[in-house]
Amino acid sequence: MSDSQYEPADAAPDEAALKRIAALRPEQLQAIDAVLMNACDGQWRKVASVVGRAMGGIPDRVPGIPDGFYAARVSGLVARGLLEFQGDLSRMRYSEVRLTMKPAGSV
Repeated sequence: MSDSQYEPADAAPDEAALKRIAALRPEQLQAIDAVLMNACDGQWRKVASVVGRAMGGIPDRVPGIPDGFYAARVSGLVARGLLEFQGDLSRMRYSEVRLTMKPAGSV
């Protein structure tokens, strides 16, 4: 049996959470991304741990934004090449991220 048979993918936000997410301002999204990036380093970290640290580290955190949204932001940072991942990003407890390792001599 695979891990996916034991635990489903992370839940999608409900309607109320979607409204709160839609109301986030660009600077709030930038702050979320910055805190997520600061929760990462060159070592592999569980996405659930990164998300938990980030949610606790945002000074003006908007209540009611679910952890799945933060996990989706991590996926966005991966897509932008800022983070590397291993595992299944649709399930934050089964995936890990770290800062992208740049080859020697790159800027």
